[in-house]
Amino acid sequence: MIMEDKIADRVKCVPPSGIRKFFDIVSEMKDAISLGVGEPDFVTPWHIREASIYSIEKGKTYYTSNWGTIELRQAIARYLKERYGLEYSPKNEVVVTVGASEAIDLALRAILNPGEEVLVPEPSYVSYMPCVTFAGGNAVNVVCEAKDEFRLKPENLLSKINPRTKALILPYPNNPTGAVMRKEDLLLIAECIRDTEIIVISDEIYSELTYGGIPHVSFASIPGMKERTIVLNGFSKSFAMTGWRIGYAAGDPDLIGAMVKIHQYTMLCAPVMSQIAALEALTGGFNNDFEMVRGMAKQYDMRRRIVVKAFNDMGLDCFEPMGAFYVFPCIKSTGMTSEEFCEQLLLSEKVAVVPGTAFGNSGEGFVRCSYAYSIESINEALKRIKAFIAKITLAKSIL
Repeated sequence: MIMEDKIADRVKCVPPSGIRKFFDIVSEMKDAISLGVGEPDFVTPWHIREASIYSIEKGKTYYTSNWGTIELRQAIARYLKERYGLEYSPKNEVVVTVGASEAIDLALRAILNPGEEVLVPEPSYVSYMPCVTFAGGNAVNVVCEAKDEFRLKPENLLSKINPRTKALILPYPNNPTGAVMRKEDLLLIAECIRDTEIIVISDEIYSELTYGGIPHVSFASIPGMKERTIVLNGFSKSFAMTGWRIGYAAGDPDLIGAMVKIHQYTMLCAPVMSQIAALEALTGGFNNDFEMVRGMAKQYDMRRRIVVKAFNDMGLDCFEPMGAFYVFPCIKSTGMTSEEFCEQLLLSEKVAVVPGTAFGNSGEGFVRCSYAYSIESINEALKRIKAFIAKITLAKSIL
């Protein structure tokens, strides 16, 4: 029996993550610097860790409701109302998930029938298209371009809508580009779908990380859009809680109920220790106006400006990202493909960045660099990248 032949076609057709390939290589390379993984370099604040430790000491090691603890759901509902003007019932419109990644999977599996289409702005997070495939749907890319600051444009969206379109994923602030959608952009997208029955899955995991005084606007806050929108968010990025694997979804009770139905048969519930930590993150006494979150965002903003300037000074065009913690410089001037650039940079200078093609074919000619690293690591990596570009320039001049 050949086990490879027994694997489902929809699984075999999905390639491994383009991010993990370089992460695995750099993990075994001495003196290498990685700007490849989107993980805060900050440690989860002590009072959050302490709350979870104390809960374990008190024996709180049990299952919770499939929905998550009511206390955490109430805190999430308060947070969404206070920060983004969204009102959800913690009883049946909020579910706690194992990271926002599980929420993406649950949302797609809850709504998709075989062959239905999901519109995915590209470049964007590596999980969207595979999760659509795993759910039995067809992912349709909607290209976003550097000249538009990688925002989703109404004309590009309208060109892809057809009777098979079931949902649109809105991933802003965006990974990998750092692009944001302002309120005026979202209003135009809302008009494109207002007379349709398209469901919007709004991934807002980077909502607390915007710069230049640009506040995050949730698509669900646009008039007439709340009832058709599933808002996804979590604690990984804003609170430096990646390893805790805690996220949530909020939306129409029928949609959230369908997600919970899948969740209860697969994950059952998010870990209680992580839920207690998340509750402390939202309600801890230190958290007046989210000082810790704002402090991290200030640090990211400083690093962002350093990295953008450095790439532009090297001759690699880099638009200014206004959200998340990534830059997406263009490397077309080197004459290399994204994959070639990343491989040669890693071998030559021991710096890992991610090829833009990991985020869709339209990412060709770009690479993603995360600045969620220490300023020392960032400066050293930029020094090495500059040396690499100088070598390329010299080689081209000799030829």
